Amino acid sequence: MGRLNHKIAVITGASTGIGAASAKVLADEGAHVLAVDVSDKVHDTVKEINAAGNKASAYIVDVSDAHAVERFAEEVKGKYKQVNVLFNNAGVDNAAGRIHEYPVDVFDKIIGVDLRGTFLMTKFMLPLMMDMGGSIINTASFSGLAADLNRSGYNAAKGGLINFTRSTAIEYGRENIRANAISPGTIETPLVDKLTGTADDVSGKAFRDNQKWVTPLGRLGTPEEVGKLVAFLASDDSSFITGESITIDGGVMAYTWPGEMLSEESWKRTTK
Repeated sequence: MGRLNHKIAVITGASTGIGAASAKVLADEGAHVLAVDVSDKVHDTVKEINAAGNKASAYIVDVSDAHAVERFAEEVKGKYKQVNVLFNNAGVDNAAGRIHEYPVDVFDKIIGVDLRGTFLMTKFMLPLMMDMGGSIINTASFSGLAADLNRSGYNAAKGGLINFTRSTAIEYGRENIRANAISPGTIETPLVDKLTGTADDVSGKAFRDNQKWVTPLGRLGTPEEVGKLVAFLASDDSSFITGESITIDGGVMAYTWPGEMLSEESWKRTTK
């Protein structure tokens, strides 16, 4: 506790899931969290943080809109003078068909929020970090390390985001600004509910059962577990780590193919 005392931490996509959980973890560590989202639900995150005796403020910003992000940066500069932590977490996803069938507007939306949004937030927040240094964390995905069927837009955005993180790390290391990506696997979030159905739906339950047996740890991850990784990367405990993509996926990316897991029923039974 207290690793981020007196720090200003900007978190995008902070209304639910990984963003909301990370906002709470960073606030518990002493940061004043500036919670950013396009959804009014971000106010609920902020209310919960403040009710716990910590500090948070809510901002409604479309991270894919350059003018909106620039106005936000100006407001932050006027009020707080600097930013110490930037967690670029805002993202959207959609399984929209094979590439020759993939709607252009869906591709543009995903690239616009996930990749362009990260670029814009980084571009306009960096000047507020350059005097004092800081830490930038970007939410990539294990889908940026390998491909998924029918999700070429998301795969492209997250893969690009990982290399954009490396660009940030090498360009700003001499200003003591570190940049790292996190690559979560399947985390129990509202986005998973939207894409697959909830844990109470037939389709959602089937998806979760499949994820459990294909994941060596035998379960989905939690947003709070990701939030703890974000707090580590935001703090001085990770002071010599930059330019990395850290996978948090329960072991999925540790093997090349499922092998006997596909046919060995005893393996599946271990997740019951």
